[in-house]
Amino acid sequence: MHRSALVPLSGGIIRHADYFVDPALSFANGWNQVYSNMVAIPAELVAAAVILEFWAEVNNAIWIVVFGFLILVSNLCFIGVYGELEFVFALLKIMLIVGLNIMALVITCGGGPNGETYGFRYWRDPGPFVDYLGYTGALGHFLGFWTTFSNAVYAYAGIENISLAAAETQSPRRNIPIAAKRIFFRVMLFYVLSIFMVGMIVPSSDPELLNTTGTAAQSPFVIAANNAGIKIVPSVINAIVLTSAWSAGNTAVLNGSRMLYGIAHHGHAPRIFLWINRYSIPYVSVSFLAVFMFLGFLTLSKSANVVFIWLQGFVAVTTLVNWMVICGIYLRFYYGCKKQGIQRSELPWKGPFQPYAAWVALVSFTILLLTGGYSVFLKGHWDTETFVSSYINIPVFLLLYFGFKYWKGTKIIRLEDIPIRHFIEIADANPEPEVEKLVGWKRLNILWS
Repeated sequence: MHRSALVPLSGGIIRHADYFVDPALSFANGWNQVYSNMVAIPAELVAAAVILEFWAEVNNAIWIVVFGFLILVSNLCFIGVYGELEFVFALLKIMLIVGLNIMALVITCGGGPNGETYGFRYWRDPGPFVDYLGYTGALGHFLGFWTTFSNAVYAYAGIENISLAAAETQSPRRNIPIAAKRIFFRVMLFYVLSIFMVGMIVPSSDPELLNTTGTAAQSPFVIAANNAGIKIVPSVINAIVLTSAWSAGNTAVLNGSRMLYGIAHHGHAPRIFLWINRYSIPYVSVSFLAVFMFLGFLTLSKSANVVFIWLQGFVAVTTLVNWMVICGIYLRFYYGCKKQGIQRSELPWKGPFQPYAAWVALVSFTILLLTGGYSVFLKGHWDTETFVSSYINIPVFLLLYFGFKYWKGTKIIRLEDIPIRHFIEIADANPEPEVEKLVGWKRLNILWS
């Protein structure tokens, strides 16, 4: 976000790679992000089909067609109401997670219908870890933890996308840092706090956690509600999570089509993807992304939950690659500043603990990428689909990078040639208003503004 605040370019990280590293990296990561959204679209359609299985046993293909049509129409015909639609979806999700955390607090304090007080009992018995893949003791516990840790990547995919709209953001040097800080607080509240509360009200050994239906029945909050005697929660959670799947599918088509339009404008994709209609919608790019909705029909030969796990793995890998690229570009930016004698005080935003935090993140993402499909290498656990979904993107990305590098003859930009000073001069010549200090109730804006 440091670079996005100083260099607010359309395309965000894709364009930053051009200026700070190598045009070949821009090409490879541009297509990596387009590919990520291509796969995310059928993943969300399959998720919607899995969720609807909670209420009725209907052929999954029907739901995939219905939600695919809704997503396509909203991106081609009703883009003007997209913002309002997403606002409603976001509000529903916020209300859901706040309500579930309050419910969890009430249950753990003994306010549920069964009147039982939980406290931190499950932290002691059965404890936070269980055996995994037939391995017991410390090794089994670590494997279970690492699998959960790796799977969590999918849930965080997209948090870096605020840089995509930097060029259209008013006062980016002021507002990009504000948006990044607010995302941090939202993640802490809606993700970390929720996991903390779940750990208090659901034992790690509960057999319902292994439910493979993929519906709300597997949600820890639903398990806790059922154990406490609260019966209406599963349907409420399913209904709102269904809108989340629709929203995520909408966003994947929107982001993917705009990324495809952007790389085509940059000469990294066929120019046909630049075609727009009178409403400035890149309809060819949208239609191209929509074709990948048909991957959802894989549910006709496999269970919807299995297909979702495959697609989830593809998205997680592309996300890790993108995060690694972000870290690499930031490190080039950081060392470029040092090489050119630019002080951090000259930048619009200075993140703490740098460059150490970037290095830790880069190493961590690399380890997660290389070990994401570790289970297939354990005796008796080989699975071709898991191996492919966990690792196929690595050679594809390298092929895109080195192929473009060979084709165009690009070189890595020298640190002293990165135009950081040029961007600082542009920023100094275009001052922005001071950040408004939030007081009173306005501080709650960090949740939704």
